[in-house]
Amino acid sequence: MWRIASILVIVCTLVACDKNRIFDQYQSTKNGWHQDTLVQFSWKQESAEPVNLYIQLRNNEKYAFNNLFVIAKLKFPNQKVLVDTLEYTMANPDGKFIDQGFSSIVTNQLYYKEKLTLEKGDYTITLEQANRKNGSVKPLEVLEGVTDVGFRVEKVDLKK
Repeated sequence: MWRIASILVIVCTLVACDKNRIFDQYQSTKNGWHQDTLVQFSWKQESAEPVNLYIQLRNNEKYAFNNLFVIAKLKFPNQKVLVDTLEYTMANPDGKFIDQGFSSIVTNQLYYKEKLTLEKGDYTITLEQANRKNGSVKPLEVLEGVTDVGFRVEKVDLKK
């Protein structure tokens, strides 16, 4: 019982000390991330300042790949859209996941943009999985093992 209480205290402390967070949200993918499922997040940038943007992913042991491919479309207040095809390393060559979790779920925080200065206004990001099997042109219909997809915006700590 004391272990659970200790873990809860640590988690609450970390969340309370998250002063750089501007936006942090997840969407459940239930039975994997389907190729036609576009995960979208919107937030209002209250001030012009540099930020770090992260794509966040929770996966379980059913995730069968060493990497992740994502197409990200960031829409700015002036309607300009920035499109990136991204690749992230998720596991070592031996298949062991790089990030760790408290249970069978692994949480990954993946840099998308670092020290990007955003103006005030409304932003939207759309994320789409683009994994393929080796030698295949078609994307996987369902990327199994992905339980949640998230997005985080945080202020850059200029003191570092």
